[in-house]
Amino acid sequence: MNSFDWKNLIDPLFYIHFDVNGIKLGIYIVLFIVFAETGLFAGFFLPGDSLLFLAGIYSRELIENILFIESDFVNVVLLSTLVALSGILGNIVGYWFGSKSGYYLYNKEDSFWFKKKYLVQSKDFFEKHGGRAIIFARFLPIFRTFAPIVAGIVTMDKKKFMFYNVVSSFLWSFTLIFAGHYLYGFLLDNYDINLKEHIELIVLALVAITLLPVIIKFSRKSTKIEE
Repeated sequence: MNSFDWKNLIDPLFYIHFDVNGIKLGIYIVLFIVFAETGLFAGFFLPGDSLLFLAGIYSRELIENILFIESDFVNVVLLSTLVALSGILGNIVGYWFGSKSGYYLYNKEDSFWFKKKYLVQSKDFFEKHGGRAIIFARFLPIFRTFAPIVAGIVTMDKKKFMFYNVVSSFLWSFTLIFAGHYLYGFLLDNYDINLKEHIELIVLALVAITLLPVIIKFSRKSTKIEE
């Protein structure tokens, strides 16, 4: 098994290259993380967006964990589809959990795994945007974790929820994975820039881009409360 360091928890490559006694398990870890982000309250620290972008760069390596496919395009489509299905399943679990335990969550004390303020912020976000919040939330850390739970709490129509769930999952996975894969190839072929040599910069940039809307949202909310 890979030597472990706590910093690995926020390092996407740790999950992509994960192996046990030489057996590559990266694809299974990536799919589990996508599921966990919305199904197991783990979205606030797992590297969702950067993980998918880098998964696109390493799509062949990940798919070869389960089978060999010569076509690059088929590799990327298959990986994107598997990730989308994991995201759909995670949202379903989150919705179910929210519908069964809404009262419990609103009265639960804060812990390392759970912050009630994120639940409240997500509820406000959901009420403002309605069903579209499921789509918007896919691209926003923290909201991605709590949006399906809030949908369950407010008893959103199941058919409507599933529509937005499927659309958001496929849009999120295909956008980030295809972007990572084809931007990597474009820059390497045309400018001799190998993104694999700039992984830390990519991760920092993606974290900054995805967290900025969340920080702005929380800041505005805090300002209104103070006023």
